[in-house]
Amino acid sequence: MLKIAFDPLYVHPVPVGHRFPMLKYELIPEQLVYEGTVLPNAFFRPHEVDEHYITLAHQITYWEKLKNLNLSTKEIRRTGFSLSKLLVYREISIVQGTIECCDHALQDGIAFNIAGGTHHAGSNWGEGFCLLNDQAIGAHYLLSQKKAKKILIIDLDVHQGNGTADIFKSEQRVFTFSMHCQRNFPFRKEHSDLDIGLPEGVGDEEYLGILEKNLEALFNQVKPEFVFYLAGVDVLETDKLGWLSLSKPGCKTRDEIVFEYCRRFGVPVQVSMGGGYSTHIKDIVDAHCNTFKAAIDKLY
Repeated sequence: MLKIAFDPLYVHPVPVGHRFPMLKYELIPEQLVYEGTVLPNAFFRPHEVDEHYITLAHQITYWEKLKNLNLSTKEIRRTGFSLSKLLVYREISIVQGTIECCDHALQDGIAFNIAGGTHHAGSNWGEGFCLLNDQAIGAHYLLSQKKAKKILIIDLDVHQGNGTADIFKSEQRVFTFSMHCQRNFPFRKEHSDLDIGLPEGVGDEEYLGILEKNLEALFNQVKPEFVFYLAGVDVLETDKLGWLSLSKPGCKTRDEIVFEYCRRFGVPVQVSMGGGYSTHIKDIVDAHCNTFKAAIDKLY
């Protein structure tokens, strides 16, 4: 049965100025159920996280400062949020949701976190609305529990997964792949195992061709036992911050290509939703819901 991590904390502790992009976390479950894509019992609320797994991906000093609200003013500014206890709890819930999704994916082939994709959080920093890196922590969970020996992270958010690249720069068991808009945030890029920086304005045909060519090579080269997929929809032409030009059908095809390779190679996949900043919330929610539909079509 498809399992989807969702916690009301994903929406409510976020400062008012950031509520619009966060509203999607409330609307996505409602639309998925309304359309009949999933049943209400597909959703689960994450349990309490074991801090040990956080410190496998993040330096203990950073985690202790974050947990105790002791980040400096400069460090807080870099996150883009106003730091609070509830905000930290939200990040912890997202992390635990992804950890639990790892186990569900191992059992069922795929599992989703309604939030997550916090790929700008590095080993000792938060950045760009990311405080803890949920998929990096999930990958370390799998490795430490010996549930996977080789992991592929497919990051198709419009922004480079700089935090993920930093965390795994010396870890041979995790291959990081980021395909993003080169001139977009973050302006100081880290080095993923494979980075594809696209020029502004790339549309469906070019984007999908580049993606398929590289996934074919990566699945054959890496031979992953587990995949993390960051399915940001800020690649849409309607996105205010993205600078790429994918249509909604093109974005869904992107997802279908990823899931088709996971199906073909028999690899379980955990999906975190990543960014989306289109002017109209309907465009964001529709595109995210299409990711679920693509997964069901390809993997169920």
